[in-house]
Amino acid sequence: MADDNSLGGRVRRYAQVGSAVGGLAARLAGERYLGMSLDRERHASDLKAALGGLKGPLMKVAQLLATIPDAVPKEYANELAELQSNAPAMGWPFVKRRMQGELGPDWQKRFRSFEHEAVKAASLGQVHRAVGPEGEDLACKLQYPDMGSAVEADLKQLKLIMSLYERMDKAITTDEIHKEIADRLREELDYEREAKHMRFYRAALKGEAGVSVPEPFSDLSTKRLLTMSWLEGTPMV
Repeated sequence: MADDNSLGGRVRRYAQVGSAVGGLAARLAGERYLGMSLDRERHASDLKAALGGLKGPLMKVAQLLATIPDAVPKEYANELAELQSNAPAMGWPFVKRRMQGELGPDWQKRFRSFEHEAVKAASLGQVHRAVGPEGEDLACKLQYPDMGSAVEADLKQLKLIMSLYERMDKAITTDEIHKEIADRLREELDYEREAKHMRFYRAALKGEAGVSVPEPFSDLSTKRLLTMSWLEGTPMV
């Protein structure tokens, strides 16, 4: 299933971003420059919904902003913080099409069971709980469609934002910051790379007390689907 970074995909991403946040930006500008009243709690909630629907790097930036004290007003920080653990998930019709694209038309026969609803949804993908052919408890991390194009489009917009900020504050050089963000995001899209790292750390930390590393299942994984053993845990924050 092709899911490459393409010009068409990037153009669609620009349109999605413009449609999702354009009106919100206009309302904020109206408050600031025209003295129009703005319900900040509602505006913050709408912004969370827009970014949650867009997924990708812009949602990651929102998550980051929510963790930095005083980076955004309290109303916005409270709403954006929910994207850390309560991001909106894609529905079952999307999951079926996506799984078929990764594992073929008979993909459901390769699992004893596969939960329709995601247990967690994040900025680049969502996780479904499943049971493997031998009764293994599994976590299936499924990447959202067109994330390659979305990442490249969002990185260009982020570079523009950073360059504008740099013009206002000459004390900060953003090139290396942008490069680091870009490199890490591109790595996050490659689930085959993540599976290799998982195998490495399973071997390196084998027998280490208090450390558990999931086992990847290569026959149920692709570059955009990572199936691994399910591990119970608690949130760090």
